[in-house]
Amino acid sequence: MDLSEQIILFFISLVANLFSALAGGGAGLLQLPALLFLGLPFGVALATHKVASVFLGLGATLRHLKSSTFDWRFSAFILATGLPGVVLGASIILQVDEQLSQFLLGVLTLALGIYSWFKPQLGQVEQLGNRHLSGMLVGGLVLFLIGGLNGSLTSGTGLFVTLWLVRWFGLDYKTAVGYTLILVGIFWNGSGAITLGLLGDIEWSWLPALILGSLIGGYLGAHFAIVKGNKLVKRSFEVITILVGLSLIAKALSL
Repeated sequence: MDLSEQIILFFISLVANLFSALAGGGAGLLQLPALLFLGLPFGVALATHKVASVFLGLGATLRHLKSSTFDWRFSAFILATGLPGVVLGASIILQVDEQLSQFLLGVLTLALGIYSWFKPQLGQVEQLGNRHLSGMLVGGLVLFLIGGLNGSLTSGTGLFVTLWLVRWFGLDYKTAVGYTLILVGIFWNGSGAITLGLLGDIEWSWLPALILGSLIGGYLGAHFAIVKGNKLVKRSFEVITILVGLSLIAKALSL
């Protein structure tokens, strides 16, 4: 890859990760197709994208930890329930029919965006709930399933976590995005990257541009989310979710 292609990749990564940090997921909407377009095979592109996504989480974390208070016990719960699913999903991705999985993920992602759009008060005010045993068990099971999607599929699964934290556990959008970017961005994607890296290959020479774009985009997106508040974050979530869903459906139908 020459310098001009590295610069193009940097700006694609910057824009993708800025909007992802603002909405709570969806960086793969631009970043992964760019890697495929520039010539990487699917498995290598997915692993490389996962590594870069870790730095989205790091960039966002630098901003969120300055102004947010996180429940670290709840954070540990999200990690404990989601990480096994991530590793399992990443381990079986090469055996899954890519066209069917992307189409189904696209339909579900699109449905999430439409659902949130027609719930104008959803996630605007924090109303914590389902912190009892049965609620945590159900919540943890769903996080495990989302973790499996995160490890095995390409785009938008952070959006699932964001909406689940809002809908089931009663977080507001801004707080939910913070949890998603830190826990999914760093730990879930990190586990997926390690698993995919062990099973396949990572294009290390492409990572400097991707990492720099992810760090800066993650920080800027988190900054805008904190400054502008829940209304902008919710609308960004809905727009990105709908775009990711349509993109996945179109990609699946073209395979």
